[in-house]
Amino acid sequence: MSLTEQEKQLIEHSIERVAEVAGDPSRQVYARLFAQSPEMEALFVLDTDGNARGHMLSESLDCIFDFLGPRAYAPVLIQSELTNHSNVGVPPRVFATFFTVVMETFRELLDAEWTAETDAAWATLLGELDAVVAEQAKKYGMEVV
Repeated sequence: MSLTEQEKQLIEHSIERVAEVAGDPSRQVYARLFAQSPEMEALFVLDTDGNARGHMLSESLDCIFDFLGPRAYAPVLIQSELTNHSNVGVPPRVFATFFTVVMETFRELLDAEWTAETDAAWATLLGELDAVVAEQAKKYGMEVV
């Protein structure tokens, strides 16, 4: 199912509101990721100032915004980053969960502002992103379990 214009606007608004409410949500996003996949924290041992995490979240959000718009590079970026992450020890299953971790963190940060419509819009987006991740993983012989 493709995202409607209203769903795209809801997602964009939620991302903008998170920036207004929380500033840089990298700390919260990665705390959730490490709680769900503790083995990933060791991969950030050299990221003592959090810049790598911030950059990676920024890339993910850029990917989402492109996915909401022209889809000019999002699928290729997903394929490239899936391969890059696999090469440094991030299993495709963990890579595939990152967008969900972002959504869950944003939902928590926005609390009462997060509506059922926003949740449904993100669910549609995550379904489409999951399909692209699975397609790209399969294309390159990876399994997303």
